[in-house]
Amino acid sequence: MIDVVAEYTEAAPGRALVESGELVAGTMARTAAGLLFDDGSAKVRLDGGLARWLRRTATAADADPPAPVSSRARCRAGAALAFAAELSVTRAHQGRAVRTDGFLTPGPGERAPADEVAEAAVLAARATTEEWRVRHLGYLLAEAAVSPDLDAAVVLRGLRLATDLTGRQWVLLAAVGRRERTPLPMTPVPQDPRGWTAWGALEDLSDLQRRGLLDPPPATPRPGGAALPRLRPADLRLTRRGVLVHRLLALDFVRDAAVAAALAELA
Repeated sequence: MIDVVAEYTEAAPGRALVESGELVAGTMARTAAGLLFDDGSAKVRLDGGLARWLRRTATAADADPPAPVSSRARCRAGAALAFAAELSVTRAHQGRAVRTDGFLTPGPGERAPADEVAEAAVLAARATTEEWRVRHLGYLLAEAAVSPDLDAAVVLRGLRLATDLTGRQWVLLAAVGRRERTPLPMTPVPQDPRGWTAWGALEDLSDLQRRGLLDPPPATPRPGGAALPRLRPADLRLTRRGVLVHRLLALDFVRDAAVAAALAELA
């Protein structure tokens, strides 16, 4: 693996970073690098402003990385940008236009509002050890680029909310977000599970409720010690905060098997 990483460093900065993402994102990373840095020869093209933004982000991240950065963390940063390019192609095919409200346009100091978002997402990708999350951190960039109703401050708020959550909490949000096509279980969740896995899953669920990402909020003790209502997964709904995180991370792409496993842990 060390030899592979060394091979990537011989390429131009920026492109080398995206190509290094192959260790996390697969061969798609090399295709994405070609799309960003050889757009003239690519069969598929990205919007010019979007491509310049992702190239600018890749070059800056490769030229001035925070120290120390492991080779694996560098690969995660490259993979996030590759995933951003991947979903951008999908969004273009879906007819979602890249925003033209100045989000991608550099201003004073040659820095655009989108650059702040991209830097934060790349740093989050470097820092995570759950590498499946890198895909969704990259997807956040693609989603922000086609969402003129979300300014940079709102996108950064959504990213902060997301990075404070566990991977299982992302999957639980994905489960609730697809409740219309995949009904949630009607069986109440255990109130005091004996197993550690079930206990951890319940803690994650309760935390989502306390953070205001899922409704209903946690049940509060009743006067006189009356029994609390039992929560069923089918009762859960995304709040507006939950919708923001779900949308930005494109959690519809979380695999069905992961959703089923997370729900089973609540049983």
